Amino acid sequence: MRRKSAAIDASTLAVTPLDMSRPAAEQIASALKTAILNMKIAPGAMISENEVGQVFGASRTPVREAFAQLRDDGLILTWPSRGNYVSRLSEHQIRSAQFVREALEVAVVERLCADALPDDVVVELQDVLARQGAAVVADKKLDFQQLDDRFHTLLAEATGFDRIGGLLLREKSALDRLRVLSLDDAAHMARLLAEHEAIFEAIRNGSTELAQEQMRRHLRRVLTTLSDLIEANREFCDISEEDA
Repeated sequence: MRRKSAAIDASTLAVTPLDMSRPAAEQIASALKTAILNMKIAPGAMISENEVGQVFGASRTPVREAFAQLRDDGLILTWPSRGNYVSRLSEHQIRSAQFVREALEVAVVERLCADALPDDVVVELQDVLARQGAAVVADKKLDFQQLDDRFHTLLAEATGFDRIGGLLLREKSALDRLRVLSLDDAAHMARLLAEHEAIFEAIRNGSTELAQEQMRRHLRRVLTTLSDLIEANREFCDISEEDA
C-alpha cells in the first residue's frame, strides 16, 4: 500500500499578485503547472482548492477553472470523496509522449535542412547554446531546462507552422518532470548540450539524414535512463499495477 500523500507546501509556489487585466484562472493554472513540472509540488501530493485560493487571494470559481485546465493536461487527478492529487509519473504516458515528440521533431529538422534556417534564428540559437553552456558550468538546472525548451521551440517555430510549437509543448509536459530528475547529473546536462550543438550544425549544413539521426538519439536519451530513474524515484511513480 502507498503511504498517504502529503499536502502541498504553499511556500514552494512562486506567487505573484494576480494581474486583474488577465483571467485569474489562466494565471493560477500557469503558476501551478510550473510548480508541478519543476517538481516543486511532488507527484502524488494532495492539492486543495481552498488552500490554492487562499495562496492566490482568489475566489473558488477561477481556482476550479485552473484545476480543470490542469486535469486536461493530465497533471491533476480528482478522486470522488478524496480530493485532488498531482498525477504521478507514468512510464506508459512517458513512452507515448516520447513517440509523438520524436515523430514531430524529426520532421522539423527535415524541413529545416531543406529550407535553411533564417539568419535571425541562427543568431538566437547560438545565443541559447552559449547560455546553456554557462548554465552547465554554474550547475543551474532549471535555467538549463528552460533553455533546452527554447532551443526546441525555436526549431519548431522556424518551420513556419504555427501549430507545431503548441503540439510539442503539450506532449513534452509528460516528460518534463522526468527531465528535472535526470538533470541532477551534471554530466548528463553536458551531453545534452553537445547533442544540441550537433543538431544545430547538421541543420546549418543541410545534412538531413545526420540531423534526423542526431535528433532521434537526443530525444531517446531520456528513455535510456527511464527505468533507472523510475526505480530511484518510485514514490513519484504510478505503480498501480503492483498495488492491484
